[in-house]
Amino acid sequence: MSTSTAKLQETYSLQGFLSALPVLNETELREARRAFSELEEEFGKEYTQYSLHNVHLQYPWVMSLTKHPHLLQVVTAVLGPDIILLDSRFICKYPTLTSSDIQENEEEEPKPKAGENGLPYVAWHQDMRYWGIAGGPVLSVWLALDDSLKENGALQVIPGSHYSGMLPHRQATRSGNMLTVNQEIPEELVKSEEAVFCPLLAGQMSIHDGLLVHASDANTSQRRRCGFVIRYVPTCAYPIQDPDRPRKFHATMLASGTDQFNHFSNKSL
Repeated sequence: MSTSTAKLQETYSLQGFLSALPVLNETELREARRAFSELEEEFGKEYTQYSLHNVHLQYPWVMSLTKHPHLLQVVTAVLGPDIILLDSRFICKYPTLTSSDIQENEEEEPKPKAGENGLPYVAWHQDMRYWGIAGGPVLSVWLALDDSLKENGALQVIPGSHYSGMLPHRQATRSGNMLTVNQEIPEELVKSEEAVFCPLLAGQMSIHDGLLVHASDANTSQRRRCGFVIRYVPTCAYPIQDPDRPRKFHATMLASGTDQFNHFSNKSL
């Protein structure tokens, strides 16, 4: 194990996240942005804001992002050499687009309601609240297609909060929340004074643990904030039947190494 890999693992274990990690070069970024603009033209921005879900199964250029060598180098350093691609989604916060415009087409993820200021945001939450997974951690990647800054709604995290375990979630008290079934962690359980922003330049990525408490504010700028979210698990992880976390896994595939467990071979789980 190299010194840099050991340091990466140590920091991720302690903080629960890593940020500003380089992935795409200028040519790769330009091609990804061009391809995404074609999806915007085909489907419309209201749809591409949140509804491009698991399209790595449809578009080779998206699949190539999930298996980019620089990305997998970091993910395998954290999770080990054998990893499953669990799920993917493009998420875009467009300037001046209200959450009532979002066209959500998934039965288990209803369309968000409009916020008081007409701008979608993401409440404080943990990803594992939505993922019925046991036997291993879930790692989430945000790969930035645009610069992700405080002004356009960059990721905020509470360092070390993944050690708190699963926290209670409730219905959000402020409308406009983009999260599934409009949930949030109660304010009194969030150490918001410890929050740090994770700004990214286009082509960089951040990664975070599935139990890390995180959020993002509305885009109050005139700049789009678009990213590609990818979830990975080690092959030892497995889906569980949990009525509180009913997410199905229909798009899993081996991303690196070998799978001796085949826990996701039945994708109806």
